[in-house]
Amino acid sequence: MAFSSVASAALHGLGVEIIRVEADVSNGLPMFHMVGYLSSEVREASERVRTAIHNAGLSFPPKKTVINLSPAAVKKRGASFDLPIALSVLLSMGSIPWDSLEGTVVLGELSLNGCVRRVKGVLPIVMKAKQEGFHTCILPGENAAEGALVEGIRIIGGDSLLELCRYLNKEKEIKPAVYREEMRYGNPLGSTLADYSDIRGQKAVKRASEVAVAGGHNLLLVGPPGSGKSMLASRIPSILPPPTKEESMEITKIYSVMGMIEKDRPLITGRPFRSIHHTTTKAALIGGGAIPSPGEISLAHGGVLFMDELAEFQKSVIEVLRQPLEEHQIRLTRSHGNYVFPANFMLAAAMNPCPCGHYPDMEKCTCTESQIQQYLGKISQPFLDRIDLCAETPKIRYEALSRKEKEETSAEIRARVIEARRIQSLRYQGKSILSNSMLGVKELEQYCGLDKEGELLMKKAFAVLGLTARTYHKILKVARTIADLDEEERILASHLKEAIGYRTLDKKYWGR
Repeated sequence: MAFSSVASAALHGLGVEIIRVEADVSNGLPMFHMVGYLSSEVREASERVRTAIHNAGLSFPPKKTVINLSPAAVKKRGASFDLPIALSVLLSMGSIPWDSLEGTVVLGELSLNGCVRRVKGVLPIVMKAKQEGFHTCILPGENAAEGALVEGIRIIGGDSLLELCRYLNKEKEIKPAVYREEMRYGNPLGSTLADYSDIRGQKAVKRASEVAVAGGHNLLLVGPPGSGKSMLASRIPSILPPPTKEESMEITKIYSVMGMIEKDRPLITGRPFRSIHHTTTKAALIGGGAIPSPGEISLAHGGVLFMDELAEFQKSVIEVLRQPLEEHQIRLTRSHGNYVFPANFMLAAAMNPCPCGHYPDMEKCTCTESQIQQYLGKISQPFLDRIDLCAETPKIRYEALSRKEKEETSAEIRARVIEARRIQSLRYQGKSILSNSMLGVKELEQYCGLDKEGELLMKKAFAVLGLTARTYHKILKVARTIADLDEEERILASHLKEAIGYRTLDKKYWGR
């Protein structure tokens, strides 16, 4: 049999395209020619494949070998085509049965000694293979546990080309990989799980953090140096509710494409916590490059993105967050296609009120009026409108630090957050709404109705605070979350007052 075809797959952002690896081995001048819109690393596969076949002790006669990766309109990148190319060549030469790879997707990188190496993006590829009706995936042994996360498709993991050839020739048995509970990676990514009980005082700010997490709302902390802003934000992961199974798979899918999951515990069952430095570029934040890959906002999908020293970031970097904060996704356009990455995250940010950090305490503040305005001016009003809660972290007094009373633990706060999220999940059952922060205008009318007292309160707040339509809706969403924490079906005046209170801080500093 001179011609053969093996199914593989190519990643296109987070999307997957099924690729047919076609091989034709015939008499003629010895050569190994590859076509099909290939990147340099795919072209280099010819040398890896020939050497790997030879070092695996398999026969590779000097013949004319032509490899085509179809469809030709899709750019092929990466080293994951090594294994399917090698198997398609062996299939053409009759070294393995012609029907052994029917209904099978193959991917893996080959080393020169014939070992099969781990590759990125296995989870979305296996999900696509199942969707397209394939019954088996042959993967590197190190990726087998990751592939087994997808139910309803057989996963065969091999550590060497020779081992897989013997399996396909039914000379060796390889048991399909199966999902086990120990494959779960439970700790929130990027966090140390410090506890809220470590923080003395700051009850109002802890409350704001609890409300923000319970509804998935964006949070801004403003206060002088040493007031505990970073400490408070770094403890947010300890009160995050666990993700659903669907959310876990979606988070794992993103980290799989980036090659950032553990070999033996691939399933991420904690919510990500991404803390970024103020030198972060736009491309690193939203994703990008000639071949776009997910950025920090996509790596924070389903979790928290923490921006410490917010006013130290470049203004252009801050402004680029406006669209993903509203749409929960980021769209990147290149000449060779469009890429859409998920970005449904909770933004937590912390900043000083001025360069020295002591404004409005004019006895300690050494900044000029223009310096304060320039510093605060990095945070535009449209960006502030996308922040649900603004909380001030005052300087901690000695009495609070020396107090011996036991502070509330993260476990106690988390229990209330989980209950509030449970209420929301029941309320929005059957809808694509995961938390109160995702409510649209139509849903606000349905789930955030106010009584006469509430209407009068909001009318007054709208006039006094100069609210926009967006900030008006933000207050209603936060009030809905506060009511859920109180396990109250209706939004009461007390809930609205607290929600409105979280909108007064931006007027204090930016309404000057």
